[in-house]
Amino acid sequence: MTNNPSQRTYGFIDNSHAPDVYADAATGFFVFAGNMRITFESLRVSHVASPGPVNRVVIGRLVIPLEQAEGMAKGILDMIEKQKQAPADSSQSTPTLQ
Repeated sequence: MTNNPSQRTYGFIDNSHAPDVYADAATGFFVFAGNMRITFESLRVSHVASPGPVNRVVIGRLVIPLEQAEGMAKGILDMIEKQKQAPADSSQSTPTLQ
């Protein structure tokens, strides 16, 4: 077995209990010590008044190694390009996994 993480092989375990998180925006990006830190926000309405004021609330932060963040960014852009090229009615069909 090697001590080099890039040469190890790992199995993938799908956790069906992992939470899904919805964010309205990725607000902040910061690189420190080789890790990308991304702050996510969601709009929340305070119902203390009518109409209630809308606030931008931090809902989570993702910290990911810079090299992996680059791969994620490329994967997201690739998926967006594929969605733009897909026929218009395919957005209403069963989603596909990659």
